[in-house]
Amino acid sequence: MEIFEQKEVLRSFEILVDRREQPTERSRKRMESFEVPYSPATLSYGDYAYNATLPNGSKIYDVSATINPICAVERKMDLDELARCFAQGRQRFQREFERAMDQGCRIYLLCENASWENLINGKYRSKVNANAFTASAMAWMVRYNMNVVFCKEETSGRLIREILYRDLKERLENGEYG
Repeated sequence: MEIFEQKEVLRSFEILVDRREQPTERSRKRMESFEVPYSPATLSYGDYAYNATLPNGSKIYDVSATINPICAVERKMDLDELARCFAQGRQRFQREFERAMDQGCRIYLLCENASWENLINGKYRSKVNANAFTASAMAWMVRYNMNVVFCKEETSGRLIREILYRDLKERLENGEYG
């Protein structure tokens, strides 16, 4: 793919938002901060993925079907929500990451209002032991080749956009889309 074609594909970049994401004031602000088009889609895993129009006019993904994205961002609102995923909802959470791994997905876990320091030092409301929580996060990073991103709530939309945009750009430059 020629450089001018890559630029055209990048101009058509849009974010796919999983239909199961709850519509809240917070989610509306996050999506507005994408500053690119976004649309609902059914994702097999993750909360956000991307789509774009290729030089032949086709989209990377058909949004009328369930999508197994090659790159996805799983977002959690804070360490307490993440702790629930590792404790009470572990099997469901694990199945989601296994589906992503089986599809060769590059997956990012973005946790708002959090930091490694808060996780390691138990600075969250959940009763999950800090050592066990840290061990689970580290084990999942290795097991599922997961990238962990901690951020403030107000920067999550921009980070989601940047992660997905850079993944698409890298794949275009590497010739993965033609």
